[in-house]
Amino acid sequence: MESFRWHPAARAVDARGAVCDRALPGAPVLPDRPALAALQSAIGHPAFRIGATEAPTPEPGRVPVFETLTGGTSGTPKRIRRTQASWIASFAVNARLFGIGPGTRVAVLGRLVHSLALYGAVEALHLGAELHLLDGLRPDRQRAALAARRVSLLYATPAQLRLLTEAGGALPDLRHIVVGGSKLDPGLRAVLAALGPARVTEFYGAAEASFIAMADETTPPDSVGRPYPGVELRCDTDGLSVRSPYLAEGYAGGGAGAEWRDGWLHLDEFAELRDGALFLRGRAGRRVKIADQSVFPEEIELALLGLPGVTRAAVLPVADGLRGQVLVAVVVGDRAAEPAILQALRAAFGPLAAPRRVIWRDSWPELPSGKTDLAALAWDLPDD
Repeated sequence: MESFRWHPAARAVDARGAVCDRALPGAPVLPDRPALAALQSAIGHPAFRIGATEAPTPEPGRVPVFETLTGGTSGTPKRIRRTQASWIASFAVNARLFGIGPGTRVAVLGRLVHSLALYGAVEALHLGAELHLLDGLRPDRQRAALAARRVSLLYATPAQLRLLTEAGGALPDLRHIVVGGSKLDPGLRAVLAALGPARVTEFYGAAEASFIAMADETTPPDSVGRPYPGVELRCDTDGLSVRSPYLAEGYAGGGAGAEWRDGWLHLDEFAELRDGALFLRGRAGRRVKIADQSVFPEEIELALLGLPGVTRAAVLPVADGLRGQVLVAVVVGDRAAEPAILQALRAAFGPLAAPRRVIWRDSWPELPSGKTDLAALAWDLPDD
């Protein structure tokens, strides 16, 4: 019966320098702040959840379980129920991949209500590492803390890394950056090289599936990587399906989303496997029909983020009297690059699928998870 443990060699340090070196299991449902108290109470508990304190208490299972929350990209975050063993299985893999163990200094930047930060924190303590919880600090102070505490392994999202790189300063002790939540754009990846010698590994996954694919400098730059160890993938006309030891059990309290069937998790995502690498097309829920042609905005967003002068990008549908819908690109960056951006997109995707125009913004709305708030962008689109 596998459960999360607080390794005898592990300790956790919060943003202000407070230290905790052991678990004291307490209430099953915990606010994510203060983070040290949440972790201390959760680890060793047979059924817990950090965050969504207003929701029902997790039901104990035959084996130790816990709940995490989705990022809320497609609506209200859902509660996901999974066994603690489903994460422990990947702890062993990452211990080998990244050398995590006693003496390793690991940091997470986000709140524990988000699954990437919670994963990195629980993994570090389970494996005996020294965990640094830097949520609540400004990006410049997070970067200063990473340097002063000589952190060697960092779990972060692209949104968090973008703010970190804008803060300035080198991180010579940082050896590995593990990125989740969304794909790194080429511009941000290039800027990360200025931080220091850190190797960058990207993970593609879902809260329901945990790790699905892993990308590094050896994988095609426009793919999300090759299957993570122990993962089987299937791509067909129904979308992407995953089978692995890391899958969640389902949604707590019900709810629509991914589907579990015959040992496979079926995701709302279309993808292709080519030469062992996984290439995403986009979510079924965002697919747009333009003059009877299916278009995935995510493919165009990825291309946009690889163009000079673009630092943030989203592609959204708007009504059109002739074609029913057309796409527009919402962008932050250098406005002088607009003609080149439109020309590059038309060359890559054709005149029907390419965005008809570029809408420039000075700010960028984000969800609490750090992902783009597409609903807010759509709401703010100017009238034609």
